[in-house]
Amino acid sequence: MRVTRRLGALLGGLALLIGAAAAPSSAAATALPSSFTWSSSGPLIAPKSDATHSLSAVKDPSVVYSGGKWHVFASTTSSTGAYSMVYLNFTDWSQAGAAQHHYLDQTAIGTGYKTAPQVFFFAPQNLWYLVYQTGSNAAYSTTTDIANPSSWSAPKTFYADGMPQIVKDNIGSGYWVDFWTICGTVNCYLFSSDDNGHLYRSRTSLANFPNGFTDTVIVMSETSRYRLWEASNVYKLAGSNTYLLIVEAIGSNGKRYFRSWTSTSITGTWTALADTEANPFARSSNVTFSGTPWTNDISHGEMIRAGVDQTLTVNPCRLQYLYQGMDPAATGSYSTLPWRLSLLTQTNSNC
Repeated sequence: MRVTRRLGALLGGLALLIGAAAAPSSAAATALPSSFTWSSSGPLIAPKSDATHSLSAVKDPSVVYSGGKWHVFASTTSSTGAYSMVYLNFTDWSQAGAAQHHYLDQTAIGTGYKTAPQVFFFAPQNLWYLVYQTGSNAAYSTTTDIANPSSWSAPKTFYADGMPQIVKDNIGSGYWVDFWTICGTVNCYLFSSDDNGHLYRSRTSLANFPNGFTDTVIVMSETSRYRLWEASNVYKLAGSNTYLLIVEAIGSNGKRYFRSWTSTSITGTWTALADTEANPFARSSNVTFSGTPWTNDISHGEMIRAGVDQTLTVNPCRLQYLYQGMDPAATGSYSTLPWRLSLLTQTNSNC
């Protein structure tokens, strides 16, 4: 399918879902408020076990709209804490819970620890990329058909020499996690976190992608590691040269939430937007639920995009975010907690 047809279907579907086309240039730079309010759906996607998958959670979603369907990739965890990935698609969010789950460990991606997916269409190569972590490196698979889960290629890794030295020097007792790719007109960038208060960025040229990632730097750091934990997302705001960065933090109450910053460049200085517990980007305190809140955590997720390509463009006029949450009464080890997927919709747009 030609890229133009994919993008046409995407834009039409987004107009139906969120009632807004891409923001005009004059509005984009001022579209984000200094504080946010959201409404949340209930849980939309839950794990589905089968004869070979006894699952406790579905989490870490990435989502795009293409070919008249929503395509969701996510992590799964088993009842014993083993990680894998799943794919599902549906035409409307009301159908998300009934969608068939396709387990990616049954494809060329293979078994073993693979988790935290990010999906995007890399237009220069006419290929879909699925980026994920393996525990020791950032990895990716490719396909020409996002709707065919069996078509993904076997994993390849981004970093030829493994973990960059700067990560080794700063990771402490943390973990190298949550790889996130975004490209500009000249370069592509790979972000990652270390669960030790550091956000990293590596660079390669657009022409050389996915090879050659180097020049790894610390983008941001916190002495309290929980304030800059993991699950970073970087997006370009439609109609502007403004970028939005969000990173998951763990609050003083032990619950997860998101902080946010903006910049005029992917490599520029990040300026605080809504980055505190009192004024968060998204936290249970600024989210309205229908009835009793089903989660106190607003955790790892993905913005609903205004496109599918490597620029990761979002409409700033009415943000939506697919996130993981869980029953506040749940207990146990992190890898067995019962995460579910739900959708946030911004309720205080400036547009």
